[in-house]
Amino acid sequence: MSIFNTGNPIKKHVNVVPVFLTINSAYAPYAAAAIHSLVEHVDPNRYYRVIILHDGLNLANRWRLRSLVTKNVALQFKKMTRSLYLKAIVAYCTRRQKGAGDFFSSAVYYYRAFIPIMFPLYKKAVYIDSDVILRGDIGELFDTELGDNVMAAMADPKVTVIREFRDYVDKALGVPHEKYVNSGVQVMDLRKMRKIRYLSTMIDLIRKYDADLVAPDQDYLNVILQGRITYLEPIWNAEPVKGLSEDVKLVHFNLFNKPWHYENVPCEELFWNAAKGTGFLGDLRRQQAAFDAKKQKADHEKVAALIKKAERLAKNKEPLIKL
Repeated sequence: MSIFNTGNPIKKHVNVVPVFLTINSAYAPYAAAAIHSLVEHVDPNRYYRVIILHDGLNLANRWRLRSLVTKNVALQFKKMTRSLYLKAIVAYCTRRQKGAGDFFSSAVYYYRAFIPIMFPLYKKAVYIDSDVILRGDIGELFDTELGDNVMAAMADPKVTVIREFRDYVDKALGVPHEKYVNSGVQVMDLRKMRKIRYLSTMIDLIRKYDADLVAPDQDYLNVILQGRITYLEPIWNAEPVKGLSEDVKLVHFNLFNKPWHYENVPCEELFWNAAKGTGFLGDLRRQQAAFDAKKQKADHEKVAALIKKAERLAKNKEPLIKL
């Protein structure tokens, strides 16, 4: 056993819950908190394999992440290789890195689209962003029945409450805003995703349209899988709010107000309690202290620019991308 793949060996006949995260070294501290919270709530009678897709994790971060494994939670690292598909995505992201409010240009967000073809041994899997904290057993999420659908995800609440995002989704994407999902928590039917050639379809759309989008990888997902998504209950992708319901099983510190940047963020205690169980607590505290007024101002400006971009793109007469 090496630091690259850790945890107790899992026999082939045992049903494993595969959980994927996509990160680079900068995201490692947040992923560690997410994984620690996952470990704290697993079913002791099940086996879990956390698989980290990355573009190059340094050795120190691998060692610290390795410390999170338990007798029924294994950890696997998989570095992305520069395939023709990935090169096309990197080139696309490079072209779209210009927007001041573009949070989504990084190719890391697209790695999850490679999961079906990179891991043909799995029929089904869960994907989670690195900025989530678990309060329940992720195995329950994995057990979500998909029926004839390809994926399960939650309708994005920010799209519903922010007019500019709502208009953008309706008009620029051609997706009913109430059906638009957040891609940060997914239950994937990998067999169906392979069957519909999900990744190659995304690449075809990128090459055909080279579209300037607000949340590119998430937007592509919603266009490609429109009408084939099972909608998760909000308990599996809840925004951090004061007075959070006890029923919530996953909190997602999505987009803004990250607890490792700001103080007095709703539900910050959930994040910091999870971070205490990792080797990254000191790094996270230093990161928060260094996020000064200038950086906070820039962060707020990015949010404003993102909303402005959505408003501008919503004026298009035709959807920006079409199947």
